[in-house]
Amino acid sequence: MALKIRLARGGTKKRPHYAIVIADSRSPRDGRFIEKIGFYNPLLPKDHVDRVKLDLDKAKEWLTKGATASDRVHRFLANGGLVKPLKKNNPEKAKPKKKAQERAAAAAKAAAPAEAS
Repeated sequence: MALKIRLARGGTKKRPHYAIVIADSRSPRDGRFIEKIGFYNPLLPKDHVDRVKLDLDKAKEWLTKGATASDRVHRFLANGGLVKPLKKNNPEKAKPKKKAQERAAAAAKAAAPAEAS
């Protein structure tokens, strides 16, 4: 059985809150789970105390049993000091797109004659 530590959505339309649960990876997102170990409320400010509540002892216990965390839960566990943070790198995303490159080239071309005179 492949165990996941993941979010299960609750709340009404446009007012989500999530339970942090241990579940079989084959079970539905909001369906059957084994244990609830915390909650996450994305509507609260990032520095609010009740934004994320997570039982780190239970999470550590499930990680030793072989459970893997989803990306968002992995970030919560990294903030709690249980796991190393994920290091992601997408250098293509930082590059300017075609129109921005054209505008930069045009601005450089316009600035070159101004500097020469």
